[in-house]
Amino acid sequence: MTVGNGIAREWQRYTRRERLGRFALYFGIVLACVASLRTVEIIPEFLYDAPEQVADLLRRMWPVEWHYYPKGVHEVLIETLHIATLGTILAILMALPLGVLAANNLTPSTTLNYFAKFLLVSSRSVNSLVWALLFVAIFGPGALAGTMAIAFRSIGFVGKLFSEALEETQPGPVEALRSCGASWLSVFIKGYWPQVEPAFWAIALFRWDISVRESAVLGLVGAGGIGMAIDSAMNLFQWQRVALMLVVIFVVVLLAEIVVTAIRKRII
Repeated sequence: MTVGNGIAREWQRYTRRERLGRFALYFGIVLACVASLRTVEIIPEFLYDAPEQVADLLRRMWPVEWHYYPKGVHEVLIETLHIATLGTILAILMALPLGVLAANNLTPSTTLNYFAKFLLVSSRSVNSLVWALLFVAIFGPGALAGTMAIAFRSIGFVGKLFSEALEETQPGPVEALRSCGASWLSVFIKGYWPQVEPAFWAIALFRWDISVRESAVLGLVGAGGIGMAIDSAMNLFQWQRVALMLVVIFVVVLLAEIVVTAIRKRII
């Protein structure tokens, strides 16, 4: 390549700094992989016979014990759906105020803004199983612990997405309402809410879909639902019943996906 003063310059896709940055990134990934392989103890003998163990487990699960569903699965399945639904509703009720406080354009106070964001990050940073363990220790085993675990895990998800939707609203309708002397509540209901309502319903439905999936495993730590039945069946080596419950969970998650998609098409 020749520039205007006649000096030839070679075109390069990346600058020297960009090449060093890419090298540092790749080198860091390699170091992380090496450190992980050295830290995680992998027993080769367990890997060699893994296909044989999987085949043996599948043979134990067949035939599926379908007749056990009315007696031992239906009730805990309904309880799982109740945990997911009530937990999502509680999360929405608690997350909406935090989402408003975390939105920069609605909350001028930096202290309140960062405090709300801190609470949202704290909720997301703790896994749902850890929340379940904490609430099982507080309330004891059962559906209440699972409901609270789903709720507190979902606050950060719902609140963050709702605050981002509020920050992306157009200022025109809001400024028009404020110029007419409307109160803060009127500005929010008439100016902000119509713009974020589609996003709100999308967030709520998506979070409920995720909660259905999570609530199915919370019972493994005693937080109610079908997970407790799976844990009990596994401890008693009742693999045919375990297979039944896995099939039921798959069907419920698939139906939840279909229902959520249909509702979103009608509302949004």
